[in-house]
Amino acid sequence: MSKSVEFYFDFGSPTSYLAYTQLPAICAETGAELVYRPVLLGGVFQATGNSSPIAVPAKGRYTMIDIDRFARRYGVPLKMNPHFPINTLTLMRAATGVQMRQPERFEALLACVFKGMWVDALNLGDPAVLGPLLAGAGFDPQALLALSADQEVKDALKANTEAAIKRGMFGAPTMFVGNDMFFGQDRLDFVREALA
Repeated sequence: MSKSVEFYFDFGSPTSYLAYTQLPAICAETGAELVYRPVLLGGVFQATGNSSPIAVPAKGRYTMIDIDRFARRYGVPLKMNPHFPINTLTLMRAATGVQMRQPERFEALLACVFKGMWVDALNLGDPAVLGPLLAGAGFDPQALLALSADQEVKDALKANTEAAIKRGMFGAPTMFVGNDMFFGQDRLDFVREALA
């Protein structure tokens, strides 16, 4: 039986970005399928009583140092977004909609938005910034905006988020290999072991 990793993520999470940069290679080396599960982290926090590490000043400062260390270890660019935290509701709905309606464009959207958020450090909560970024990656910003307002897409993101919470998710990124849950990009070694 082939294995898969379910990757629950939100664009607004720098650690989701770090996991995103590593999971495809882990899946390739273990012959596993990578299943992307967009969720709304704000909804997860609200339902579980959790909050961003940034909400605790000492933990927030340390987290930023740790994120930097992992980016160097992975050899990937990362720039802390000065606009953080950014409301990602529209972005996560857009990701859900593209995954549902244009799956062949989904990975291009992931690459575009993760780079814009965590490499170029753009304010993707501002439509005047987001629009040109999407257009530059070959997307029609107005069509994506319409897609993110589609009730079926909204319901799908909500359902994804609720399902993740029921499975035990309390933060992002969260990965599942079968029923085994792994929280945080610093648990990717355990994900690799579970797939091996």
